[in-house]
Amino acid sequence: MIRINQLKLPCGHGEGDLEIRILKTLKMKRTAESLTYRIVRHSVDARKKPLLYDVYTVDVGLGGGPAREKSLVSRLKNHNIQYCRPVVYRFPKAGETPMPDRPVVIGAGPAGLFCTLLLAKNGYRPLLIERGRPVEKRQEDIRRFWESGRLDPASNVQFGEGGAGTFSDGKLNTLVNDKEGRAAFVLETFVKAGGPPEILYEAKPHVGSDRLLRILPRLRAEILEAGGEIRFETCCLGFRTEQGVLTGVETDKGLIETHTAVLAPGHSARDTFERLFAQGIPMIQKNFAVGMRVSHPQAMIDRSQYGIDDPARMRAMGLTAAPYKLTGKGRSGRGVYSFCMCPGGQVVNASSEPGKLAVNGMSLYARDSGRANSAIVMTVGAEEFGSDHPLAGMEFQRKLEERAWQLGQGRIPVEAYTELKEKFEQTYGQDGAGDFRDPDTEPAAPRREEAEQKAADAAVMERFSPVCIEGGWTAAPLYTLLPVDMTRDFIDVMEDFGRRIKGFNGEEALVIGLESRTSSPVRIPRGKDMQSQIEGLYPCGEGAGYAGGIMSAAMDGMKTAEAIRKKYSPMAEQDGTD
Repeated sequence: MIRINQLKLPCGHGEGDLEIRILKTLKMKRTAESLTYRIVRHSVDARKKPLLYDVYTVDVGLGGGPAREKSLVSRLKNHNIQYCRPVVYRFPKAGETPMPDRPVVIGAGPAGLFCTLLLAKNGYRPLLIERGRPVEKRQEDIRRFWESGRLDPASNVQFGEGGAGTFSDGKLNTLVNDKEGRAAFVLETFVKAGGPPEILYEAKPHVGSDRLLRILPRLRAEILEAGGEIRFETCCLGFRTEQGVLTGVETDKGLIETHTAVLAPGHSARDTFERLFAQGIPMIQKNFAVGMRVSHPQAMIDRSQYGIDDPARMRAMGLTAAPYKLTGKGRSGRGVYSFCMCPGGQVVNASSEPGKLAVNGMSLYARDSGRANSAIVMTVGAEEFGSDHPLAGMEFQRKLEERAWQLGQGRIPVEAYTELKEKFEQTYGQDGAGDFRDPDTEPAAPRREEAEQKAADAAVMERFSPVCIEGGWTAAPLYTLLPVDMTRDFIDVMEDFGRRIKGFNGEEALVIGLESRTSSPVRIPRGKDMQSQIEGLYPCGEGAGYAGGIMSAAMDGMKTAEAIRKKYSPMAEQDGTD
């Protein structure tokens, strides 16, 4: 194949313009000879906005085979034109050790699903267990929670088929260096299951939660058809071992005997972390990030990123709601950055424990809600946790989430950014700094009278309509939520971001708390063979501390399946049915 980089065309170009540009770049005339191409990558160059350009990388195939392609590349002497061999993902050769019993995969998030899918398709007959419910029922549970406030601790935005990523933005970009083709395999699997074809080449591929709800049942069916089994509403309680070797998985439905278990519990499986730590499963503390969501009119972001905000003009140019990515530093020296940016999305109540409140961002495929939101977060570690205990970060999360729940009286607390900044500086001064506010020792801000609270909520609705929040919300003093020095850093960076995106720190910015589930607060150590200190136990994915999003988690699930494959022969071969 011939790979051509940096093919630029004006946004809104005609359907055949890309092929014409390819022929011109290769100095070929339009003829009847065979020429095929596929888009490998597409992005938008907005550096000279409002002049916007589509930038493509394409792979071109010529009649005549590799010899002709290599000859043409050599003759053109263009550093943007190279000969390349497409990377095709290949599952490794099976090991020779007989597998004594079928492997058990714990958790149906991206890591668990892709691990199970590969094992099933290659004759290992895996059993996938998931504490939550199938996505169809899970969707009903979540909608009920958002409408009524009644939380199901086992079926919510964090738990259930698809994991936490199902009810998020559905972003499929990753920074993982992928030389084996795992990323392409994940994207192709999504497309075959009904995902939009453009995710194969967009620089920032996006599925959307509404599309994921249709994709997941098809992945489930593929696993079942390949010989796997899935048990929902089955929670892992721990493991049985003999002399450091796994012999079974304890669940709330009974013991499952196995010598191979993949632990992919997701970043919010706090009760699982506690039980495994009590059992002596090795784990260490891991840094993560916390902060608050900030919501703006999408037109403000489009105007900043593209130089235009007219929806009709954007559609004509093939543009979708614009994203952004921002980084900065507060006066404490702490790094602060945007995370999980959702163009044209909603903020959702992502709580999973009673009496605690956390939010996340979600977008549908169309990204047409009218508002953009992003978490503005900062990394925290042992210094903030006050301990190097492996579960100290988890308790830090819980304490902040309890505070958020109290501020909103069970609903999502919101506050206009300009008011948050004003009240914080009135209370703590412009140089405010202090220790963590412990809700057990420091009283929450005085509650408003009912009429006053209704008026405050109505003012938010009028000022920020549509608020684009899924779940009950209420106006609350969010300036009191985080530790004082962290709030100061948040304000510092919001002011900095306002100099980069006009209005980011202005009257149309709404702050929504709390964003605390950015990644797992623990890591379960594993060796080069992907196993923990317990032989046969494979920690995997985001919950185990080895991924940070849908793509990296799915790819880690694949790597875990590969490790099992390299050790064991398929069960189907052992009984002669393969």
